[in-house]
Amino acid sequence: MSKRLLDFRDRTAIAGVGYTPFTKDSGVSTLTLACRAVLAAVEDAGLSVDDVDGLATHRVGDSAAPTLVGPALGLTDLAWHLDQFGGGSVSHAVVGQAALAVAAGMAETVVCYRAINARSEFRMGGTGRGVPVSPEVQYQAPYGYVAPPQQYAMYARAHMSKYGTKAEHFGQLAVTQRANAAKNPRALMRTPITLDDYLASRWIAEPFRLLDCCLETDGACAVVVTTAERARSLRRPPVLVSAAAWGGGTSHLSGDPSADPTVTAAAALAPRLYAQAGLGPGDIDVAELYDCFTYSVIVQLEDYGFCGKGEGGPYVASGATAPDGPLPVNTHGGFLSEGYVHGMNHIAEAVSQLRGDAGDRQVVGAEVALSTAQPGYILPATSALILRRP
Repeated sequence: MSKRLLDFRDRTAIAGVGYTPFTKDSGVSTLTLACRAVLAAVEDAGLSVDDVDGLATHRVGDSAAPTLVGPALGLTDLAWHLDQFGGGSVSHAVVGQAALAVAAGMAETVVCYRAINARSEFRMGGTGRGVPVSPEVQYQAPYGYVAPPQQYAMYARAHMSKYGTKAEHFGQLAVTQRANAAKNPRALMRTPITLDDYLASRWIAEPFRLLDCCLETDGACAVVVTTAERARSLRRPPVLVSAAAWGGGTSHLSGDPSADPTVTAAAALAPRLYAQAGLGPGDIDVAELYDCFTYSVIVQLEDYGFCGKGEGGPYVASGATAPDGPLPVNTHGGFLSEGYVHGMNHIAEAVSQLRGDAGDRQVVGAEVALSTAQPGYILPATSALILRRP
């Protein structure tokens, strides 16, 4: 097993990224959004759509499948495709599986995309999604416990109770990420905020205020995965896939009753991820951590080994996650301020940082990046990537 992991390291690369504008009402279908993002990524790589022989996405009944996107782009004989059911937890597994397919010779050029109308069409936690639900929902719904902010709020409160994490810690993260977004012309929310602004924002589900919660966004994002060798000859500097890991944990709602609600599936996945890359937390120059809520960043800072358990709040308050700190986090503004494209825009931002083309928000000397998925609360699974410059 170790040899296979070592053989996979750095054999594939991300050669292009593409976006649609992020809005509150795209005015088009998710199929159109997906096609636009795929075409933008292909153009960024210096390729043509005819070079694409694989497509991959994840969705929860809210987007266009590769078997629809392919023909819409004129691709009638895909060598490989992936239509992964699941939300943010599997977002990075999609790129990992594409990298495996390319490394195995199943395809040469795979475009991974996520397209959603998460504001104007199917809102996260909304009743109109028509998505198959977990059996656990029958025990939650009678109490009105159905929306992601409600679910995450319980874990955030447990962390506050156990470790003394404060609202001000959450607030500092929101303030820092908004400052990052102010330097990002693609971000939906660019007006700077203060800690007082955070504390004055309205309650959503205690202890979460409005500014603890990610945006609801219409948009799409895509990345091109190909062999490292081929990527070196293309338009953009290649970004190598040094590690890709995914897997499951335990459900805090119906699994092991003794499971610690302040520990996520990321804690179990992190050692496998670092081992694949031959790196550790101290080697990471920039981190794009899944920020559906402020708390999810704090718990991931702990579970990916950047600070001790219970120390995530003070770590953020110290300025460690700011652009000039030892671990710049969510340099684009994250889901809190740039926009929520269910994980793919974190990967694209990590690529931009490593290519050195992130503009005013560029982290000087960034060579290794960590990008993560939802850490495993609502769905007991997670995924992550370590990317690096050649």
